[in-house]
Amino acid sequence: MSDKRLGDSASDDGALRETMIDGATVFDGVLLHVRKDAVRLPNGHTTTREYVRHPGAALIVPVLDDGRLLLERQFRYPNQTVFIEFPAGKLDPGETALVTAQRELREETGYEASRWYTLGRIHPLPAYSDEIIYLFAAEGLTLSESRRDEDEFLELITMTPAEVAAAIDGGDITDAKTLCAFSLWQAKREAR
Repeated sequence: MSDKRLGDSASDDGALRETMIDGATVFDGVLLHVRKDAVRLPNGHTTTREYVRHPGAALIVPVLDDGRLLLERQFRYPNQTVFIEFPAGKLDPGETALVTAQRELREETGYEASRWYTLGRIHPLPAYSDEIIYLFAAEGLTLSESRRDEDEFLELITMTPAEVAAAIDGGDITDAKTLCAFSLWQAKREAR
């Protein structure tokens, strides 16, 4: 087993790569598509990989002029729970991540932003999904008009960064993309 250090060259990735032999779509839904592929492992053996294909998404950390952050409370059916999250949404075909972020901020919150900052990207479930979420911060917010989807119900809330940190610490915010975005936003804010 190799003991690579962070920052070492990734040129030896071939020793870890799996190669598709054959594959098929198992489920083709509106948002998610499930695949089952036969793959050859680095040691020559074969196995199967089941995974979800996802179009990708963009998340926004909206920062109001007074420093409070704009979040949403939204019911998530699979967990039967109301989650506190930053606004986010899936990429539409042909859309860049930034255009998606701008559209989602406007549609879900009614705000538009004059300044956008890239926070990074995350792979939330790399063991069984190819989803990438692009993370942005938005400042210089002005209220416009929200245009939520017909089946989208959410409540907007504002929290100070300290309140968000306390809600994370207390287990009230558990959404992984929100946790990552808040952490990256804080680190970049402190570095400015």
